[in-house]
Amino acid sequence: MSKKRAGRVLSVPAIEFRQGGGRKLYSFAIDGKLLHSFCTVSRVSRQGAETLTGYQRPEVAAHISQIRDYLESESPILPNAIVVAFDGTVRFHPHQGIPKTGYSRQGTLDIPLGPFVDETLKPGWIVDGQQRAAAMRDARVESFPVCVVGFVTDGLEEQRQQFILVNATKPLPKGLIYELLPSTEGKLPVALQKRRHPAELVERLNFDEDSPLKGMIRTPTNGKGLVADNSMLQMLSNSLTDGILYRYDDIEDQLQVLKAFWGKVAQVFSADWGLQPKKSRLLHGVGIIALGFVMDTLAERNKSKKDLGIIFLDGLRKIAKECKWSSGEWHLGVGYTLKWNEVQNVPRHIQLIANHILSILAKS
Repeated sequence: MSKKRAGRVLSVPAIEFRQGGGRKLYSFAIDGKLLHSFCTVSRVSRQGAETLTGYQRPEVAAHISQIRDYLESESPILPNAIVVAFDGTVRFHPHQGIPKTGYSRQGTLDIPLGPFVDETLKPGWIVDGQQRAAAMRDARVESFPVCVVGFVTDGLEEQRQQFILVNATKPLPKGLIYELLPSTEGKLPVALQKRRHPAELVERLNFDEDSPLKGMIRTPTNGKGLVADNSMLQMLSNSLTDGILYRYDDIEDQLQVLKAFWGKVAQVFSADWGLQPKKSRLLHGVGIIALGFVMDTLAERNKSKKDLGIIFLDGLRKIAKECKWSSGEWHLGVGYTLKWNEVQNVPRHIQLIANHILSILAKS
């Protein structure tokens, strides 16, 4: 099919710059709602059993919905550029008399707008940012300007190469993201919103002077901590969803419960407190998460409104002899045992240890 096009042209102010052996790239800003008027997406698929075509995954509805909700919030911002591969029909016209460098110049980029017989005749293909582009398309906003970086190529192979290079870049470590959450204001995607409050609790437990866990939670800024931040976040999320922390709206009340409980854990299991997870499973993911369930169970039992510290101390003393954090074997059922150092931070072992400890409490 011929790629000859006629029709309207979109002219945008742009900067042309050169990289790697004289390759030309174009940077410009445009209303995100116009992207699909000249861009399409090369969907990955197979023709027959062997031939692979395209490179983009299907649109992810949940991801798009989260971005759309954010775009419809107050003062949203999308600083990352959409990356577009153009065919040879776009034209750059440099502005005369404007200062330029050895690698960049200002001008106008002309982008054909069709009409196009089908999507494949559009001059641009979205290499990176298809979910953001879809969210801008669907968002209930009049417009949303966004930065675009484009390069010219007629080959699917180069588009696919750039797609892989852009998306293979190592993402930010989750630990760093979680540590940044407490000091990040404004609306975030739903998944991160849910992590924000547990992350704030982790920060307070790690830095409050009266916290028994002060300095003990390992984060990107506290690499010497013994307790993995992810294990602590999981324990907190469990309690905030279904446990004792769900009862309280105030973070100070929640911290009072947490500090009381882990203070008594340090007292009852003093021989294991402060040991590396490879020497003791107390501060290992299994111990942290399993004991979180113990905290919830004991606190829920406190019908008399007695001091929680006393409730926690009594309960932990009742399970102490059966907890094999650094020696011996866990007797987890008829004929089933696990040596202390065979216990791993996997859901099955966490559930086994938690159920075993809770069954002892139930009998007391």
